[in-house]
Amino acid sequence: MNGGEIGLGTILLLSLLPVAGNLIGVALAEWKKPPDWLTGGALHAAAGIGTAVATVELIPRGQERIEIWMLAAAILAGGIVAIGLARLTRYAKAKLANKPVRATTWGAFAAVGIDLLSDGLMTGSGGAVSANLGLLLALSQVLGNLPGGFAVAAGFRSANVDRGERLRAMALYPFLPVIGALIGFLLLKDAGDMLIGVTLAVFGGLLLTATVEDIVPEADERGAPRRISSPSFAAGFALLLLMSAYLGG
Repeated sequence: MNGGEIGLGTILLLSLLPVAGNLIGVALAEWKKPPDWLTGGALHAAAGIGTAVATVELIPRGQERIEIWMLAAAILAGGIVAIGLARLTRYAKAKLANKPVRATTWGAFAAVGIDLLSDGLMTGSGGAVSANLGLLLALSQVLGNLPGGFAVAAGFRSANVDRGERLRAMALYPFLPVIGALIGFLLLKDAGDMLIGVTLAVFGGLLLTATVEDIVPEADERGAPRRISSPSFAAGFALLLLMSAYLGG
């Protein structure tokens, strides 16, 4: 895959990569619960990847296209969007908490669905800018989505949801990033530098805020020792850096 143009069909296929991580997590939950130190380490690695995506790819690409003041404003806007997504997730959980059966389980299910939709939007937008950027964004989300898939499947099992029912519910997940990717691709395809630069910076701010405020605290809750968490974060950052270099974004 070169760094030039990419077709809509290809970007829709790439948008399924985030679901791959989700499904790996589901498979783990259906098989055996991993130790907390391993989950915590994986989350710290995902945080390192997310930080690198924002600082190595998204924000520098935005800076190439727009003025610094506009870049800073867009990053701030991305942080505000991250707050909005967090509130939307909490709202979904609260609404489902009014249901008499398995409220928290379905709330987590909705939260992961919102995350997959935003992953697809990011992949589609990146793919409209560069084929390699779309691939890089899609690949970067595989590890980050593994804990979410595990948490939802484990929650379903703990709530004694029938296996057929929980698998049918999670079969909806692959459609969400595809919808997001379609919207993102059509929004930025043949767009001008200003719109592209602002969009990339917004995603950069969103990713940084979500990583620091959501992923890292969740990773710390797992109690992984520092000798695991710190190298995992650095390894995630380094992995994305190598992917960026060798994909020739």
